[in-house]
Amino acid sequence: MADILSSPPQPKQEGGAVLRDWRSVKVGELLSQKELRFVDLETPVESACQMLIDYELSSIPIRSSPTEQSVCGTFDYSDLCAFLLLIMGLYQPEEDEDMSSFEELAKKARAGSAIPVKLVKDLGKKDPFITVSETEGLSKVVEIFGSGVHRIAVVREGTDQVIGMLSQLRLVSFFWENGRSFPEIDQLYPRNLRELNMGSADVISINGDKRVLDALELMNSEGVSSLAVIDNQHNVIGNISTLDVKYLTRSSSMPLLKSSCLHFLSVILTDRGLNDGKDSYPVFHVNSQSSLAHTVAKLVATQAHRMWVVDSPSPASTAPPTPTISHAVAVPPPSLMSPNLPSSSFPLSGPSTINAGSIPGAHLSGRLIGVVSLTDILNLFARSSGLTPVDPNEARRQRRRSSSSSMRASFDQSSRSSIDLRELREQASRSSFEIRR
Repeated sequence: MADILSSPPQPKQEGGAVLRDWRSVKVGELLSQKELRFVDLETPVESACQMLIDYELSSIPIRSSPTEQSVCGTFDYSDLCAFLLLIMGLYQPEEDEDMSSFEELAKKARAGSAIPVKLVKDLGKKDPFITVSETEGLSKVVEIFGSGVHRIAVVREGTDQVIGMLSQLRLVSFFWENGRSFPEIDQLYPRNLRELNMGSADVISINGDKRVLDALELMNSEGVSSLAVIDNQHNVIGNISTLDVKYLTRSSSMPLLKSSCLHFLSVILTDRGLNDGKDSYPVFHVNSQSSLAHTVAKLVATQAHRMWVVDSPSPASTAPPTPTISHAVAVPPPSLMSPNLPSSSFPLSGPSTINAGSIPGAHLSGRLIGVVSLTDILNLFARSSGLTPVDPNEARRQRRRSSSSSMRASFDQSSRSSIDLRELREQASRSSFEIRR
């Protein structure tokens, strides 16, 4: 893995390249052959969480009932993260929301009551729910993804039956694996990030001595799926994502919630070694001179949504660690912290201080100066091909200004079979709608 990431291969090429117009490639060609899993509105959160883990999914489509073919939304790790914060008494609703309803939900959860997915599916800030036909060309999908939407549902032509889910990562992987078949995209790969003007400085990070709870709060409040973990000199030492919430779904995980992010990184690495036999540290960073090919190769290899842009490492800090924020913490309920979820053979608490240098691969990084996401890459592909996606930077600003109640209003529109990009642009220009990165 380390060799691949330090010298990424060129896009895959099977024999001679068959040139294709990527805009005419049908969405259905990219769908996985794996069985599509569903939950319904009454499915307990615990069961939905178990499905995410068991089937290694990032999200699960929700049907209103087991007999329905249409989908009314998704359940993902951002919802689980928000639900966990709600249980812990740390979820912050908007000023115009009814606090009593959240308190009642948290009370029921702490008492061990089974909580249905329908009550938590809108807790996490997420993309508008969009569907496209299996026969739709990729031009529309690239434009949607390049505007900041993470995933879409694919329906059978002429129906509202969902037959698959398509993500940004799957689309970027498809372009990478078939690189030279698409000359317009292939010619971008040798150019570096600085030349392509990629690498937003609008990046959210957290100090390694902050608590894991602080990281969850930050991801939830900012509506992002991952954070760069940095030291006191802003050197990147790791990455925490909403996907890592799966390590926090057992009652025995309580010490982890209050441990440092740095310790949490060591726990994740230990688990990766024990369960997957992987002893290398995922490299989540590039620099401004990195080629687009180098960046995409790392994203595909690590299955990450973004790469942190770094420059030369700063000298080790002699300053004291950043003070942590104290909170009153409630004990999570047994309904969420299930003993049936994956067990951990790694320690849940560790030394009071952990040296950043003890994290494998940390010395390979540098000082955090920006971020490149899958959204940025697909936005570039769209613009270079003459398409007009929504500016993802504006989408991110809208996301942070928008209230969760406004997010719910946009989510309710998913009862329609699709949302076109023109409507997406019009809504993105108002504070009542957000497009998520």
